[in-house]
Amino acid sequence: MGQSLVKNYMHIVFSTKHRQPLIHPPYEDELHSYLGGICKNLECQPIKIGGYTDHIHILCMLSKKIALMKLVEEVKSHSSKWIKTLDSSLQSFYWQDGYGAFSVNPAEVDRVIAYIANQHEHHSKKTYQDEYRAFLKKYEVEYDERYVWD
Repeated sequence: MGQSLVKNYMHIVFSTKHRQPLIHPPYEDELHSYLGGICKNLECQPIKIGGYTDHIHILCMLSKKIALMKLVEEVKSHSSKWIKTLDSSLQSFYWQDGYGAFSVNPAEVDRVIAYIANQHEHHSKKTYQDEYRAFLKKYEVEYDERYVWD
């Protein structure tokens, strides 16, 4: 085969450091757009970006030209530096060290888009920690609770 053909939908999730609730309007939508721009610049087409006050969800196509770890590193480092320039109250903004990344079946993409779009409603009933544990369980990811939240 002469071509490298790839179609990897990735659902990436990470929180603010110590889950601090720092993502609020008017910066919330700007942050989502900025994250999408970083993804696009790295040839990882953003599909849906959203979140809540303490975390982010990114659904994108992972480019065949970049490792997942490098994508997340670039997204987190550039967005963290950028958001600090918006307001003095955001000087202590940092992302957590880790992240979750889950492959998405193409048949489930619309469902993930809807899930990300409804984060504010969803988190009126469920904490980020409970949501993240549910992802880990669904995708059968082994983890040690002591190290998940740093």
